[in-house]
Amino acid sequence: MAQPAANLARTRTTVSQPQWYNKTLRQVGFFVALILIWQGLIAIGLWPSYLFPGPLDVWSRIMSGLRDGSFEMATLVSLRRLIIGYVISVILGLILGVLIGRNRYASETLGALVLGFQALPSACWIPLGLLWFGLNERAMIFVVVMGALFSITLGVEAGVKNTPPLYIRAARNMGSEGFALASQVIIPAALPSILTGLKQGWTFAWRSLMAAELLYVTISLGSLLENGENLADTAQIFAVMIIIIVLGVAIDRLIFAPLERAVRTRWGLQG
Repeated sequence: MAQPAANLARTRTTVSQPQWYNKTLRQVGFFVALILIWQGLIAIGLWPSYLFPGPLDVWSRIMSGLRDGSFEMATLVSLRRLIIGYVISVILGLILGVLIGRNRYASETLGALVLGFQALPSACWIPLGLLWFGLNERAMIFVVVMGALFSITLGVEAGVKNTPPLYIRAARNMGSEGFALASQVIIPAALPSILTGLKQGWTFAWRSLMAAELLYVTISLGSLLENGENLADTAQIFAVMIIIIVLGVAIDRLIFAPLERAVRTRWGLQG
């Protein structure tokens, strides 16, 4: 019986490899086709090059920015601000989400306020950030926090409210209350919705950061975008946009996607 089992394992391995290869091939083919279409639009000449640069011009701008170190430094500065603001948003969002999800009075009052704040564009917090903190790093981090906090809170709240009551009753029968109940039962059961809120919060944090970094000239990705606008350098604008897209996809693939797979596997939604 050992030999057929070994053959079956080898068969599964050989089947999974072409699937991975085909997925990669499709992705590469899609982006190659996209670049060819982009270059085709440039060849047709629908727009002047200073308004719509070609892929070669953008690639050249990316390489020059990497050679002089401006892109790396701007990326590190923006990521530092983003991570600080996002971590603060996650901590506050978990606390608020659990509170709103578990307390009826908090849900009726604070929950309505959070829902209203979620509808506000992150740019609305920029004037308050300037007035409260001045033209500095704290103002930008404040805008990032306010942009991401409410999405995370609503995701946590949805997960907490959708936790099966049977789990909570069973935990209470075993003596679990307060922080132990929240950390060991409610939050693990709410993880799918929490992860959705975390991903949305990350997206809103990026958008908020780009708006905040336009407050004043510093070394950052937002400032590089503004410099590209001031200098009519559309190649630089495209280059920074591509860097932001690559960072977003990389973080999703390296952090959020593995977490989602682990949660789906834990809940039996993925083999």
